[in-house]
Amino acid sequence: MSKYAPSFLRLVLFRLVSRWRLIVALVVAAVLVACATSPTGRKQFMLFSPSDSEMSKLGATAFTDLKKKQKISTDPAVNQYVSCVSQTLLRTLPGDKGQGWEVTVFDDKTPNAFALPGKKIGVHTGILKVAKNQAQLAAVIGHEIGHVEARHSGERLSVNTAATSAAVVGAILIGSNTSERNTALAALGAGAAVGVVLPFSRAHESEADTLGLRYMAQAGFDPKEAVTLWQNMAKEGGAKPPEFLSTHPADSTRMAGLGRQLPGVLPVYQQALASGRKPACTM
Repeated sequence: MSKYAPSFLRLVLFRLVSRWRLIVALVVAAVLVACATSPTGRKQFMLFSPSDSEMSKLGATAFTDLKKKQKISTDPAVNQYVSCVSQTLLRTLPGDKGQGWEVTVFDDKTPNAFALPGKKIGVHTGILKVAKNQAQLAAVIGHEIGHVEARHSGERLSVNTAATSAAVVGAILIGSNTSERNTALAALGAGAAVGVVLPFSRAHESEADTLGLRYMAQAGFDPKEAVTLWQNMAKEGGAKPPEFLSTHPADSTRMAGLGRQLPGVLPVYQQALASGRKPACTM
């Protein structure tokens, strides 16, 4: 969902691209050591340290920059409402994972929200026109928390790094003819984007939907509202690329996926209600 994720990844890639020889070496080593597992049990390609310390630093830096550039909402009711939903969701995370998060509301009419490594959550005031109740807002914020908990930034960066390195190696193998090499690089880059990078992004979005649905059910937010949220999003309209060229699933695909998962999370939601978890976040 976030428009800020590509900028965050470009920041990291900028630091790496000048050291492509090291990148190539890392990709070769990754054949043996890059296997990780996401919170849903999905196998991940991960080149970076499980500690995520560097990713957290980069996320915190990017968030600080955003707060300098974007107008921050000073509306106490809006801030209290967003914080209530966020904190209710974060309490479902195991151990101390839900502690120490920073939640900022940006005074921006675009319907958007995002989360970054380093426990940062940003919510645009514009999303409140689409997420019409606390459960729908929980679906949005839970989705973004899911991206961070599943380390999607690190995985996406790993895939982009591998794709870039493969293109460099391919160009070297093709030869020294500049025209041929440039044409090959363009073709390799396009092939990697459509065949590897974009599908990974769609997998991330679907996995974040799954995790967000899990978090909201555990917190006592009605998970059926996640489908309603995306019905609202679909009504927003706007030009959208074909799904195979998009980093996000089509709205219909997303709603169908959420609908299929409802039977598995509704008992979790009922159990949360029975245990007294009944959020009352209002604005």
